[in-house]
Amino acid sequence: MIQIANILATLLYALASLLLFIRLRQQQPLNKRGVLTGTLLILLIHGYGVYGLSITPSGFQLGFFAASSLIFWVINLLVLLSSLKKALHNLFILLFPLSALAVLGSLLGHSAKPESLLGYPLASHVILSILAYSLLTIASLQALLLAYQHHQLKHKQSVGLVRLLPPLQTMESLLFELLWAGFALLTLAISSGFYFLDDLFAQHLAHKTVFALAAWVIYALLLWGRHQLGWRGYTAIRWTLVGFVLLMLAYFGSKLVLELILGRV
Repeated sequence: MIQIANILATLLYALASLLLFIRLRQQQPLNKRGVLTGTLLILLIHGYGVYGLSITPSGFQLGFFAASSLIFWVINLLVLLSSLKKALHNLFILLFPLSALAVLGSLLGHSAKPESLLGYPLASHVILSILAYSLLTIASLQALLLAYQHHQLKHKQSVGLVRLLPPLQTMESLLFELLWAGFALLTLAISSGFYFLDDLFAQHLAHKTVFALAAWVIYALLLWGRHQLGWRGYTAIRWTLVGFVLLMLAYFGSKLVLELILGRV
């Protein structure tokens, strides 16, 4: 049943991606209620698949592929909930194809090695980290849409996706709301890491800690610049994406090297 749920979720994400692409090509606005209803259905199926792969009687199994699938489930859920009040549902245009790849990866590369299991106390730190990463991923996708919108408006092109997006000022306000929420959770995640882990600068954690702290500094500077210097536009977009790259290296860089290249956990 778990395998079937993940296969079905992959197919539904791919189908939803195709339908949204067709709407985009036809320059038709997305049916918000239809998108949110369909997303809820997919998330229920995807969530069952994630639960089956990640939760065991001994603890959480969060290898590279299982973590990727879980993170995209959380990202989609957060966008779904946020879309009830804010115009974030357009992000599904970018999220659905990536989610399909993440679930497919969890099927093909799933491993349930005992040494990859996390105890529940440490899992609380991991959950905070996943929530922070998910929110900042959404902020980065919002930044990409904002960059596209800036580029199209600068060249006086108001066709395609740009016609379907909210006004530029609204898009920018949403970006910084996401950044503030993600930054707060990242602060909690890093703090909990120092509390739950004996040595965050141990050999197998040092690079992850350094990249996470560097990302925290980048986001702190960006939010300070926004508040004190009024940073916006391409400046805000660049800093957002730089912070995200560092955070991605912290979250996935070490897992990629240790699990897939060196064959360790």
